[in-house]
Amino acid sequence: MENLDNIYREYADTVFRFLLAKTSSPELAEELTQETFFQAVRSIHRFDGSCQLSTWLCGIAKNVLHAHWRREGRTVSMDDIPEPSVASAEETVLKEMELETILSAVHRIPEPGKEILHLRLLGGLSFKQIGAVLNHTENWARVGYYRARQLLIKELDNDE
Repeated sequence: MENLDNIYREYADTVFRFLLAKTSSPELAEELTQETFFQAVRSIHRFDGSCQLSTWLCGIAKNVLHAHWRREGRTVSMDDIPEPSVASAEETVLKEMELETILSAVHRIPEPGKEILHLRLLGGLSFKQIGAVLNHTENWARVGYYRARQLLIKELDNDE
């Protein structure tokens, strides 16, 4: 197993971006990132290498976030998704549209497409990571993303 400092340096940003996408709060995402790594250290003996370390850490982060929301009395829902921060060719188009319109359209996408969109666009996860986090294959994540994106385009066209 790699040195824990090296693991933190390599994966902290991925976990932070994942949590930031879910919370829209840099402060909360940082706090939950620290809790994620604390939990990972406590349960490192459970990591069996059957998935990538980043996938395992994002799974822990998801559980830490859900536990936080339960403590706060919030319902755990994908409707709690923050502002998008897309780092792709789609960024220009999305920036020109009103945030409210985009979030409203994403909200109308049925699961699991909604979660796949959030993990990909807001969390910056690869299709392989998305598949692993959602207990499916990389190909399933690719197809799900494509279908969800097509639905999102239709939803945005309907809003105009």
